[in-house]
Amino acid sequence: MGRGGAPKDRGDGPGRKCIATGELQPKYGLIRFVAGPDDRVVPDILGKLPGRGFYVAADRAALQKAVDKKLFARGAKKPVQAPEGLIAEVETQLARRVVDLISLQRKAGKAVAGYEKVKSWLQMEEAEVLIQAVDGSGRGKSKLSTPHFGHYIGWLTADELGLAFGRQTVIHGALASGGLTQRVVEEANRLKGVRENEGGIGHSKG
Repeated sequence: MGRGGAPKDRGDGPGRKCIATGELQPKYGLIRFVAGPDDRVVPDILGKLPGRGFYVAADRAALQKAVDKKLFARGAKKPVQAPEGLIAEVETQLARRVVDLISLQRKAGKAVAGYEKVKSWLQMEEAEVLIQAVDGSGRGKSKLSTPHFGHYIGWLTADELGLAFGRQTVIHGALASGGLTQRVVEEANRLKGVRENEGGIGHSKG
């Protein structure tokens, strides 16, 4: 298993080198950036923006190093400006991406929310991923365990999970295998690396 529980051997195209650490990593463990028309650094969370891409590990310290030492110019091979609040913007876009993916899984019938429904899925071994709000009650969260050989996501807020499930707030959620679940796990792991408060009490048992 790779960093954050993601499989190292997933075929996701060639690896890319982080401009901050110099390490070669799979693309799903990196954040892609491009230089905009005004030579300002733009995060490309979906990896689809045109232009020469340069990559930083999905790690807050690596991103901070890239900003502080002006390493984006090295990747862009020209002078570029990192806008103020760039790391916060990366975090916001990653969180939105995870929320959108969970929402798609919910609409496909592969995600449930609420303590009793999640507990039922865990008991019937239908859940591959346990999701719990970082700001939920620790006592309540401790009553549910990560699926065997499954994954745990515990660094989204109750409000963010609420958006994903079409409710005001959500504390407990679960994802079944298949569909976009693997992508949810990968994007959530990128968010975990960037988010300052990556709390949570669960952990993968796989």
